[in-house]
Amino acid sequence: MEHEKTAQQTSQPGFLGQILTAAGTTIAAPSLLSQATIAKEASQSNPDEINVKLTVNGEQQTLDLEPRVTLLDALRDRLGLVGSKKGCDHGQCGACTVLIDGERVYSCLSLAVMQEDKAIVTIEGLAMGDTLHPVQAAFIDNDGFQCGYCTPGQICASVALLDEVKRGCASVVTPDLTLLPQLTELSEAEIKERLSGNLCRCSAYNGIVAAVQQVMGQKPPSPAATVMVNEPQEMLR
Repeated sequence: MEHEKTAQQTSQPGFLGQILTAAGTTIAAPSLLSQATIAKEASQSNPDEINVKLTVNGEQQTLDLEPRVTLLDALRDRLGLVGSKKGCDHGQCGACTVLIDGERVYSCLSLAVMQEDKAIVTIEGLAMGDTLHPVQAAFIDNDGFQCGYCTPGQICASVALLDEVKRGCASVVTPDLTLLPQLTELSEAEIKERLSGNLCRCSAYNGIVAAVQQVMGQKPPSPAATVMVNEPQEMLR
């Protein structure tokens, strides 16, 4: 009798343990199956992705991307080229500016799939090894940045500006459309207008303009120069 009582006492916890274990397995099983399914799906290629070949900084890159992926996200998230910054993500600040076939482009508004067979240059591709691009060096010489967040876009836009002037492109404040603009004669008002699509929240604009003037072969104003209150006449037209 005592043996039966002992067996009953010891079997009750064991029996309850078996019930709880079975119940736990029943509860956990759907969760485990769900996790396994998610892992399997993640390992498989996304059917919505397409094969995209991009030429970035002289190197061809092959990526599987959804058609909706912007060039900025492809550069930053897939290629690790984080120099191009995501500022507004609406094409309003210019922090994401890159060069595509020599033209400045807001990469946050450009789809990556549309850039095949085009030469994309980011801030990482401007320097030649340890030798900085002249515009990069000029930004350092003239304190053309403070926090530096907008600087990659500012530099890419400035590089494009130089090429545009060399090609004879006019701006809305070009005083005489019958005469091609010259780098050595481009006014401060012209430089400001041509870079107006790139914002600097630190307001390092004087240094940015001075950097562009230096690369153009002009003599940048002294850092202690008097700030003009009135806009030049070109800006008032």
